[in-house]
Amino acid sequence: MLLPAWEMCLYGLLTVGSHLYAFYEAHRVSRKYEAVMDRRFGLEPGTLFQHLKKDPMDFEWSYWIEWGRERILWLLAGHLLVSQVSRLLVEKYKPWCLMVYGMAACWLLLGIRGFAVILLHATVSFAVAQFQLSLLTWLCSLVLLSTLRIPAVEEAKRKWYDTENDYYLLLFTVSVRCLFCTSFSLEYCWHGRAQKSSHSFLWMLAYVFYYPMFHNGPLMNFDEFSKQMRRQEAFSLKTNLGVLIVGVIRIFFWWCLAELMIHLMYIHALCSSAPPLESASYWALGGLALAQVLFFYVKYLVLYGVPALLLQMDGLKPPALPCCVSLMHSFTKMWRSFDVGLHRFLVRYIYVPMGGSQSSLLRTLFSTALTFAFVSYWHGGQSYLWYWGALNWLGVIVENAVKRILSISLIEDLIERFFSPRTRRRLHAVLASVSTSMLILSNLIFLGGNHVGKIYWNRIFMEVDLLSDY
Repeated sequence: MLLPAWEMCLYGLLTVGSHLYAFYEAHRVSRKYEAVMDRRFGLEPGTLFQHLKKDPMDFEWSYWIEWGRERILWLLAGHLLVSQVSRLLVEKYKPWCLMVYGMAACWLLLGIRGFAVILLHATVSFAVAQFQLSLLTWLCSLVLLSTLRIPAVEEAKRKWYDTENDYYLLLFTVSVRCLFCTSFSLEYCWHGRAQKSSHSFLWMLAYVFYYPMFHNGPLMNFDEFSKQMRRQEAFSLKTNLGVLIVGVIRIFFWWCLAELMIHLMYIHALCSSAPPLESASYWALGGLALAQVLFFYVKYLVLYGVPALLLQMDGLKPPALPCCVSLMHSFTKMWRSFDVGLHRFLVRYIYVPMGGSQSSLLRTLFSTALTFAFVSYWHGGQSYLWYWGALNWLGVIVENAVKRILSISLIEDLIERFFSPRTRRRLHAVLASVSTSMLILSNLIFLGGNHVGKIYWNRIFMEVDLLSDY
């Protein structure tokens, strides 16, 4: 039941007002430590906002923007041209035209050795999939993924390239390709014998080398990709042009917003230095936390928005873009709504095969733990990622346990008897605030590392004088 309009408006004003004031305090702290951050990290001259300096400490944003500006955006434009021409003239052969283009783009960016590594991963995965044993396929996938973390192999690959940026492009690309190879191989294990034509090695190459999702995702499972790519739809150049123009304007707006955030608030530089976080007011501390998770959200609207637009232009339905993290009030919703493609992969290939929510309690706990263990390992396997994975596992388990308890008929009857629908809604919001605070903490560990999570834990939960700002 909806709350009174005046109450909803009050909550809305409080939410917006607190966000804006927290961002203002984060901006003040950024100005206060600007000289210190400049000496330590080398703030960059503003590009879009020339009178302001820019925080360069978000590696992922700086890295992909630089690559996009130099080469990747041009190669994506080439993909768009090949796609539209093939849809217009040779719709039947579109997957193979795009496959050849993706392989050529891979060769151009990563060199013949990088191309050979990805082709080798695909070949080995396909060969192992012929046994049609899911466990064997997973072992193969984990072994291939683990080769990215062997120091001797890392050093050998570094020697192939002139710069670290070139090597990292291979590393990121192969990491994402491992998921694509795994998806195809498992689908082959389940359906390959009955659907050989749609699970051939050629289709695997078309999937693995599909360029819009090649370097950084988003992830689309092979069964979805294959069905959509094989489906032939009416093609309208005029309609596609309209979609392209609207999509480009939307992405440009998101890019401007992300750039504005790191010009006004030195989010990542401040979070890389303990003294400012330890001395900042609670409002500034909250503002920096909100700004960091919201910047991550806006960043992925851009990084996933570009390939999603190209998927639309190719006649495919991309995974939904991330939902705003300020609307997230549970771990479960965050995993379902932020990286939708990754969530579908985890559910389809790990969570459900291992038992999922329909099995016994012990098996549900195990399947959830295994899912988060894989996510932590795939992201790099560093210690802070294991803490992040453990917190998310614990959050999902506690949320589901509370839901199960509250769904017991006796408890449901008591709640309905003693609390009105509006009171129940308010109590739900109170409970959700606990989950939200833990969710933000886990995201801060993911984005800033254990030291940032420890500082926030000590400042927010361990310090007693919460009214020191006043």
